[in-house]
Amino acid sequence: MEQIKIGMLGLGTVGSGVVQIIQEHQEKISQITGRHLEVKRVAVRNVAAHKDEFKDIELTTDVNAVLNDPEIPIIVEVMGSIQPAMDYIVQALENGKNVVTANKDLIAQHGSELVKIAKKNNVDLVYEASVAGGIPILRTIVNSFAADQIEDVKGIVNGTTNYIMTQMVTKGMTYQAALKSAQELGFAESDPTNDVEGIDAAYKMIILTQFAYGTNVKLSDLTVEGISKIDAADIKQARTMGYTMKLVGESAEINGQLAVSVAPALVPLEHPLATIQNENNAVLVKGAAVGTTMFVGPGAGKMPTANSVLSDIIAVTKNIILGTTGNTFNGYRQKAELATPDMVVAPYYLALKIPDIPGQLLKLTHILTEADTSVKQVVQTETDGEYARVVVITHKTSLAKLQEIQKEIKADGAISLISCYKVLEASK
Repeated sequence: MEQIKIGMLGLGTVGSGVVQIIQEHQEKISQITGRHLEVKRVAVRNVAAHKDEFKDIELTTDVNAVLNDPEIPIIVEVMGSIQPAMDYIVQALENGKNVVTANKDLIAQHGSELVKIAKKNNVDLVYEASVAGGIPILRTIVNSFAADQIEDVKGIVNGTTNYIMTQMVTKGMTYQAALKSAQELGFAESDPTNDVEGIDAAYKMIILTQFAYGTNVKLSDLTVEGISKIDAADIKQARTMGYTMKLVGESAEINGQLAVSVAPALVPLEHPLATIQNENNAVLVKGAAVGTTMFVGPGAGKMPTANSVLSDIIAVTKNIILGTTGNTFNGYRQKAELATPDMVVAPYYLALKIPDIPGQLLKLTHILTEADTSVKQVVQTETDGEYARVVVITHKTSLAKLQEIQKEIKADGAISLISCYKVLEASK
């Protein structure tokens, strides 16, 4: 049987998983592709650290030995970071190599540039594993929603923050304790900033937006808020009102314009996303024809992510055999403007600190009325004799009106806004 030789950049958690799956599932892979896949050479920082575990694979510290090998048609980049990964992928593409990567940061920031280089050199650039780990969401959008008009993509796309939120909601853990637990289990890095501040999820929403709507957006186009400042009192209060809290990414089409965001949100307990626990991810795709479809699975981890990488390798292998490399992973392209704040509409949860004296609640009501915003629920949760904590859930209002309310509360001086979260509506 003919061989397809693979070169790899990096042999960490995901990289070692890729090698393991190829070795253990070779018979099935060969039946599907008609080729025997062989990892010929892997570039690593420290050969000695890996040589006992990977005795049958050539390890090298010389990246060029992988990128310039004429026998290797597929390069798998699983080293992470923007640089030097960017330079290595560009070199591989220009050398006529097909590239498979799981590098979401790189694809979110430089994907369009790399796609052009791949097309110019008639090779594939694929990156299914860059979003939602083991969930094949990108290829599903390309293939299964090809004829449908996508209206909304939302979900839990960061396993670290979902694990932390699960511990805070179900076990009453503090944010710091939940973060420490995530780090001990390997779900969170020693520096968790990208995860807990919503940046990782934002990169994934940039990629999902490109696939769903054919439009490239930048990180600066998104509204991004993480979970590090969530008030435990809000988690408890949300529960009593029939909600849980999740970090939710959303990319919505509103009258031909796009609103893309990542932020904590109140999720009704009957909503599908409310059931997604720990490090799992879920993506809801709403199409004009098919309605809402949900995709659930592990969002990270060695084997789930490695499996997505292997799916890309197999897809590229088939293209090599058929002579069809060079087609863009996602060929859908269209320009769309960003939605303005007056177009983005949702219910909101407001937690406020109000002087415990007559007339203050009336003042708050006046502020909401002036912003043409009606109230669904009002709850006074506690008082210390001087101040009361009041929680309001509004009916649908625009982001522009919400900003007006926040401005007026700040100008008042006596009333303080403790927190503000979007409220998801129960799925119909």
